[in-house]
Amino acid sequence: MRSLLAAACLFALGATAAQAQAPAPLRCAVDGTFAPHAFPTLQGGVQGFNIDLFREAAKRMGRELTVDSASFSGLIPAMNAGRYDFLCAPVTATAERAPNMLFTEGYLYTAFQFGIRRGSAPITSTADLRGKAISVNKGSAYDAWAQANAARLGFTVQTYDTQTDAVQAVVSGRAYANLGGNTVVRYAATRTPQFVPDFVMTDTRAHWSAVLPVGATAMRVELENALECMKRDGTIARLSQQWFGTAPTADDAENTVFPGTGVPGLAGYDPTPREPRC
Repeated sequence: MRSLLAAACLFALGATAAQAQAPAPLRCAVDGTFAPHAFPTLQGGVQGFNIDLFREAAKRMGRELTVDSASFSGLIPAMNAGRYDFLCAPVTATAERAPNMLFTEGYLYTAFQFGIRRGSAPITSTADLRGKAISVNKGSAYDAWAQANAARLGFTVQTYDTQTDAVQAVVSGRAYANLGGNTVVRYAATRTPQFVPDFVMTDTRAHWSAVLPVGATAMRVELENALECMKRDGTIARLSQQWFGTAPTADDAENTVFPGTGVPGLAGYDPTPREPRC
């Protein structure tokens, strides 16, 4: 009886020790209204490309992942205040942001892209916009670009409260093209057969990266290593095709392991060579 009791105590102590050694879940956050990157499920959670991407990355880091949904404008301040380990939301890596956070290398390229109604003449350059009506989501970066360039390029701008309404303006013929982000335009095309992705403004291309607080260099290496392994085995490319409707090319960010750690050319980039450990 004593031996059984001792064995039970040892088992309990071992279980307690194992639980104590288990790493805490990683904490991240997204803007939960930005389909197809993160948007609500019928069950009350969030789903999307970024949710699948970072759940898999956390798994490869040997960690659980908790995901909060909040307004994008509050995500970076909350992370810098210690509430989150990193952000699962797609964040454009820019020179203005780089001094205040750490970027991983890009897992997607973001770029401005036009979508047109199926059967319309393709746009081959911004010169083709002359005399056309362009729809945009009100208050977006695409709205700002359109307003700034409409007079110079000779097009008119139609603003809509949602990206969905801006796409419908094209489908219904009220606008010739919609200007939005490449992943959002591609996703809309998978849901609206009469809407097709068209001209990409390649000069607007930038990295979409995970961001961490300044000083979280060790975790950045871990997270970037997981993302690089997911590039090498095709996981990010498969998720991209699943959520955005088209397969990425060989030189897209989904398939490119960039040198060093971080986004080349920006503050916080570490050029030290590092081979992914997969």
